[in-house]
Amino acid sequence: MYYAEVWPRWSDMDAYRHVNHAQTVTLLEEARLQLLYGEGARHGAELVDSGLVVAKLDAVYHAPLFVNGKPFRVALSVTKLRVADFTLHQVVHCGPSESDKVGVVANVTLAPYDLKTERPRRLTEHERDFLAGWRSESENGA
Repeated sequence: MYYAEVWPRWSDMDAYRHVNHAQTVTLLEEARLQLLYGEGARHGAELVDSGLVVAKLDAVYHAPLFVNGKPFRVALSVTKLRVADFTLHQVVHCGPSESDKVGVVANVTLAPYDLKTERPRRLTEHERDFLAGWRSESENGA
């Protein structure tokens, strides 16, 4: 399991005074980048620089996310790892602690993409090894 910390901005709130859907998707992306770009680059798996696209994203909202000067804790794990795509399970807590209530649970399927040929590609062995290190115990990310 990888844990990221993302900071919501005042401008992320909508008229209902909670973080709106579009901004929640951006916060999910920021958390993914900490794992895939930050940790990935440190381990030589440059997935983001090599090209990566979102193939599917589903988010289930359990509680509203409010901007209150504290970050959100996001737990990430790989739940599916296939030849040409993988799925990240993301759990967003409404505060900086894992004991804070869960606000959003998302599953994001990402596919490597060759930026030069503008075509999907397969994961390299090194990328698969990196992602396998973040694999969860179960397919649903629990």
